Amino acid sequence: MKRTRIKEIFSQKKEMEVYICCWIRTNRAQAQFGFLNVNDGSCLTNLQVVYDSKLSNFEEISKFRVGMALGISGKVVLTPTMKQPLELHATEVTLLGDCPEDYPIQPKRHTREYLRDVAHLRPRTNLFHAVFRIRSVAAMAIHSYFQKNGYVYVHTPLITCADCEGSDQMFKITTLNMENLPKTEEGKVDFSKDLFGKQAFITGSGQLHGETFAMAFSDIYTFGPTFRTENSNTQTHANEFWMIEPEMAFCDLEGLMDIEEEMLKYVIRYVCNECAEEIEFCDQFVEKGLKQKLLDLVNSSFVRISHHDVVDILLKSKQNFEFKPSYTDDIAKEHEKYITDYFNGPVFITNWPKDIKAYYMKLNPDGETVAAVDLVVPHAGELMGGSQREEKLDVLLKRMEECHISKEGMEWYLDTRRYGGCVHSGFGMGFERLIMYLTGIENIRDSIPFPRTPKNCKY
Repeated sequence: MKRTRIKEIFSQKKEMEVYICCWIRTNRAQAQFGFLNVNDGSCLTNLQVVYDSKLSNFEEISKFRVGMALGISGKVVLTPTMKQPLELHATEVTLLGDCPEDYPIQPKRHTREYLRDVAHLRPRTNLFHAVFRIRSVAAMAIHSYFQKNGYVYVHTPLITCADCEGSDQMFKITTLNMENLPKTEEGKVDFSKDLFGKQAFITGSGQLHGETFAMAFSDIYTFGPTFRTENSNTQTHANEFWMIEPEMAFCDLEGLMDIEEEMLKYVIRYVCNECAEEIEFCDQFVEKGLKQKLLDLVNSSFVRISHHDVVDILLKSKQNFEFKPSYTDDIAKEHEKYITDYFNGPVFITNWPKDIKAYYMKLNPDGETVAAVDLVVPHAGELMGGSQREEKLDVLLKRMEECHISKEGMEWYLDTRRYGGCVHSGFGMGFERLIMYLTGIENIRDSIPFPRTPKNCKY
């Protein structure tokens, strides 16, 4: 008989003969019958299987342990008067895979810290089953939004010689013998002897390469892994993470914010529709009020306000901030929280001081700020960051010089301004930050299957 998935059984809710393959979550054996709670990964809800002494291997089944893999044939029986809507009455139970008594994922509450140490097994728990299914569906939602709106999906390189985020934040790669490095006459490492003939990095962003494709297709997006060398042991930083980075030609800062708001609302609606069970679980066991938080965002209008005006509000407030707000500095987490509370919803903060932003951002007429935007949302703070890109070649060259960005090896990027350059914009959103927002998970290490953080590169 063809295998039936447990999700199909719950969705069809009818009496039928089925064959399932699954893993034991619990086994309660009694004298003449027993109850198996099983799951096959197709949905969050476990299926109750009833087995009795009529089965030839009843004694063997009654000793089956948590974690064992089984093949079960039987009849689905509706149980509308009981806690569960249906159960499976087994006619045959076969052991497909053994599991010893010291199986680390026992039917009890495990701390998230403990589960990080068994990251290869934690998807078998309800919490991480929910988180990683939401992650899967959220990825599909992102692709769905951009594909429906005519964007081209671009696979930008992971190995690059282009410095977007600053080489001090990027991992260096080499094939040189680290114990016998070739040197130049000046005593520096001779990267001309390396595989690519120059120093190379693992990418910190796909933006620069994405811009070149936006100048051909108008609307593109990248979605893939990125890497940063930050030695930061916070709950929101990781050294390997995924980024969504769209780039749009003929799009200014206002148009960029329209797209950011539309995309985020689309993704949240999509996930809430496709992962109702998982969102319900997270609302109950991870973050109380999660569903309402997501609903409020979808139904809200995002405020748009300049960095200068945000600082005005912060300085006029009676809040005793740990960090004093400044017109020339970034805003702290406490400031983000105050502003989202002040407006009771998501806030686009625009026109940031040029000295704290990247060289490629559009210089405003005041010469002091750039057309950059950060989206801050309630409960999470910054979720997206983007800008209108500087399309004027002479201004871009001057900004590169001011920011000490070498033009060597960047001629290909500057060509996007030389040959048919136009107003264009783009933004980046850390995928793990989005997953944290969608699930209520507080630590980025719990939003990615195998986290890479300082002093942690297990598996």
